[in-house]
Amino acid sequence: MSSSDFSFTIEPWVTTDEEVKYTTNIFKLLSRDMKIKSEDHKATFSIIEAPDWINVIPLTEENEIVLVEQYRYGIEEPTLELPGGMIDLGESPLETCKRELLEETGYAGDEFVDLGRVSSNPAMLTNYTYTYVIKNCKKVQEQKLDGNERINVHLMPLDDFLEMVNRGEVHHSLVVAAVAKFLLWRG
Repeated sequence: MSSSDFSFTIEPWVTTDEEVKYTTNIFKLLSRDMKIKSEDHKATFSIIEAPDWINVIPLTEENEIVLVEQYRYGIEEPTLELPGGMIDLGESPLETCKRELLEETGYAGDEFVDLGRVSSNPAMLTNYTYTYVIKNCKKVQEQKLDGNERINVHLMPLDDFLEMVNRGEVHHSLVVAAVAKFLLWRG
């Protein structure tokens, strides 16, 4: 079966009511009442409304990847990741990729490949994460980090990074998804 032969057959749920329970500077927690259109079945779901995000796969001319190491408060440990961040209002995914790469690492590139988007977590999040490859990256300035950001920049041969992902040493799910899209694109 090809992808053009597939069509969804499950009946969608419809929203009957929605209430904002909590608002922060980066997301809103919603209580969403929903029902299946053709049934009487109803349920209330907790939904996180968040802006879209980006991941950057920054490659140098020497086929090294530019990575960021940062402490992640949710899992209370440092992680090795792709540069990434939140898309600001009015900004395109590509503009965000360029900005975040420059701010977090001080690197910039000159060739851009759009690898598409993935649902960040469709069970509870409303947003998508876009991934771009940025080629020919070079250091052009010092980092310009936000107040709470503490980021160490690492250059690594691309194949070494891919092995780390394969061994589970890189475990951020959106980074792993970006790597999967990259490998499919690279062929």
